Amino acid sequence: MGTVMYGDGGGWVWMVFMPLLWIVLIGLVVWAVIRLTQGAFGGRFGGDVREHRESPEEILDRRYACGEIDAETYTEARERLAAHPPRPR
Repeated sequence: MGTVMYGDGGGWVWMVFMPLLWIVLIGLVVWAVIRLTQGAFGGRFGGDVREHRESPEEILDRRYACGEIDAETYTEARERLAAHPPRPR
């Protein structure tokens, strides 16, 4: 009679399984939201946006613009870069 009324004692399986199911479900929702919004944030979260690598000339221009190097060093480095262009990757 006890088996019919209370089941076969397998209720503990559901007590363990249900929280795990909810954790997986919530994780899937979070993953889906992140995947779907990747493009909206540009390069920071976007998987499709290719990272722009600065060329040596761009690095040199940026450093000169920020005042890290003086005009003489900039001119000399520009001449060296023009004489020996970097190899393509």
